[in-house]
Amino acid sequence: MSYLDNYFSSCYELYQEYNNKIRKKPLLLIGFTILVMMCLIAIFAPIIAPHDPNDQSLKDRFKSPCLEYPLGTDQFGRCIFSRIVYGSQTSLAVAVITTIIVVFIGLLVGLYAGYYRKLDGLLMRVTDIMLAFPSMVITLALVGIFGPSIPTIISALAIPGWAKYARVTRSTTLSIKNRGYVQSARALGAKDRYIIFKHILPNSLAPIMEIATLGLGGKIISIAGLGFLGLGIQPPTPEWGTIMNQGLPYLGKAPLITLSAGAMILVFVLSSNLIGSEIRDVMDPKTDSIIL
Repeated sequence: MSYLDNYFSSCYELYQEYNNKIRKKPLLLIGFTILVMMCLIAIFAPIIAPHDPNDQSLKDRFKSPCLEYPLGTDQFGRCIFSRIVYGSQTSLAVAVITTIIVVFIGLLVGLYAGYYRKLDGLLMRVTDIMLAFPSMVITLALVGIFGPSIPTIISALAIPGWAKYARVTRSTTLSIKNRGYVQSARALGAKDRYIIFKHILPNSLAPIMEIATLGLGGKIISIAGLGFLGLGIQPPTPEWGTIMNQGLPYLGKAPLITLSAGAMILVFVLSSNLIGSEIRDVMDPKTDSIIL
């Protein structure tokens, strides 16, 4: 019991120190609040949306905002507000899944490349090849070849997206693996896998969390860009980029179709940038007296 008491006491002290640092960063709180609200909108979309996003009513085409249709209706008489709300589910789900995949692959490649010098040359040459080409070019080529669908879009964004995480993780691993606590664990007979995932990985997460948070906003832009070009998630599935593309011909008659979707993208990217720009200061032990 004494060990558990000490463990929970240490966790509580660490939580208090992080909490004090977060309180000093209002931009982080603003960004986190916006992100949480948008996630809640996506989760509770069936409750928030007043209509089915695909229900059409041609007699209500281009209706002005009212109580029944808070943002009006589009060219098919569909509720714009409902489509924007349900579009958050699609956009956020694809962005989050893609980010998890690229972070997972990048961490594995970077950890093993930095720890095992024999693998470093091969893994980093593959990484360099991925970094040599613009990621959007690769994504557009893959989507064009295999066709626009959610699995294809996730794969097309993930294939070039892991390289920057691998590069950063490798650099961090190279600087950590020769530190005293790693050498001590190795001298005590700890296996390589234990050292990599117990000692090196936790101390490599601060820069990765910053890049991943910023990358989440970038994924939203990429998904919306594909939808705007007609290569993203196909109608009638609501998605912010696709909604913008469909509303562009009616910008003068019903501007809320395009502007509302664009506003959601702007707000989400702003929140992810605010969090990403501040999160490393909170996670980095050098910025305060936090001892990890």
